[in-house]
Amino acid sequence: MSDATLHALGQDPDDFAASIADQIESFIVAVTEVAKGEDPDSAVPFLLLEVSQLLLAGGRLGAYQDVLPDERYEPDLGPEPDVDELRERFAHMLEPVDVYSEVFDPYEPRKAPVAHRISDDLADVVADLRHGLIHHQAGRITEALWWWQFSYFTNWGPTASATLRALQSLISHVRLDQPLAALDGLDTDEDLTEDDLAEQAGQVMAQELGGLGRT
Repeated sequence: MSDATLHALGQDPDDFAASIADQIESFIVAVTEVAKGEDPDSAVPFLLLEVSQLLLAGGRLGAYQDVLPDERYEPDLGPEPDVDELRERFAHMLEPVDVYSEVFDPYEPRKAPVAHRISDDLADVVADLRHGLIHHQAGRITEALWWWQFSYFTNWGPTASATLRALQSLISHVRLDQPLAALDGLDTDEDLTEDDLAEQAGQVMAQELGGLGRT
């Protein structure tokens, strides 16, 4: 185990929380900028980079000691920040490649793939991260750390990991010049069989992939 890892595991909670908060704020700012659509051809590569860096923060949270909140019940945070605009912007930008399929838990035997949307995933991750930031900005350091760690295991960690695999797959097809056929209707609203999902998973329109960072 490296010295850096050992240091992180025993780091002062306030310093550790500040470091995690910096990584999270950087991620939120970056993906919000990407969602503006000013450079759509670079959107997928930029998202791959940002989600990869966010998962480094998640790995640090996962390796850190178990965090227990100071209070039994979470303090009222008021209205949650709205992420619908972010979701809609990404859905529009990524429309040809937004839907993908993912196995939720690789340790569950014979689990069928489930349809996801990158736009939904990014918005949900940002919502989870912002929730913890509100605690951190209010000075509730332990509560913020607990929330980020808990939601890393239960929601934003698996979601970001799935999104990373989808983005990495997209860029691999572009870089390796391996376009696939059209999606043929794979959607998160459909009740598809495992065979349907297996047939449709990962298929994207070749001409659309060419517009996402291919030169």
